[in-house]
Amino acid sequence: MDCPACSGPTIAFAVPADLREYLPGDDPGAALCTTCLELHPVADPPADPPEFAHVSDVFPDGEAAIPFALLVGLVDSLAQYRSELTALLERVERAGADPLLALDRLADDPSVDAAADLRRRRHQLEQLL
Repeated sequence: MDCPACSGPTIAFAVPADLREYLPGDDPGAALCTTCLELHPVADPPADPPEFAHVSDVFPDGEAAIPFALLVGLVDSLAQYRSELTALLERVERAGADPLLALDRLADDPSVDAAADLRRRRHQLEQLL
């Protein structure tokens, strides 16, 4: 599936039941664009675990990967998803990754052309913590 926003490639993934409350809509999965980092709903996500390293090698792995992907996908709508973003920040931290450092590194990755201003959003997210 290509990104409807920029036509870039996406990584589709199933969202675990305990994280679906942070996903807009009712679909059980999402797709993250590897170029603009926009998040899109997926009605029939793959069962295989996603390879977020295709987005960037700075992307957290393990239990932090999916909450971080959701965080990145929602960060452009900070006002709308404030409580979701706060909860996702905490989930990424509990999984052993530093979400703000990961956002900094993602902002510095030349292969990423995020739709959101990651540096500005990172500063705003820091104030939520």
